[in-house]
Amino acid sequence: MSKKEIYQQKLQAQFDQLSAEIDTLKAKADNAEADAQLEYHKEIKELRSMQEAASNKLAELKDAGDDAWEDLKAGLDGAWNTLGNALKSATARFK
Repeated sequence: MSKKEIYQQKLQAQFDQLSAEIDTLKAKADNAEADAQLEYHKEIKELRSMQEAASNKLAELKDAGDDAWEDLKAGLDGAWNTLGNALKSATARFK
């Protein structure tokens, strides 16, 4: 297995975990009081936007050649860090 494939699998697993956590937050938001629901759904919308951007970066990685994928690595790491930090922040506010 190549470094690219290992990295891709690692990111896919992280993406799947982050998606599940966003789904959990959405369920909490759906059950929150009306005032809180508006704020929670706004945050979830922002998280979904970041999730989509991360998904697009993952698709770029899958399409990148074995030589070019390392050029994408910094952008991918940045997208994942941004999404992960935003999710941690939102999770703290939802408690």
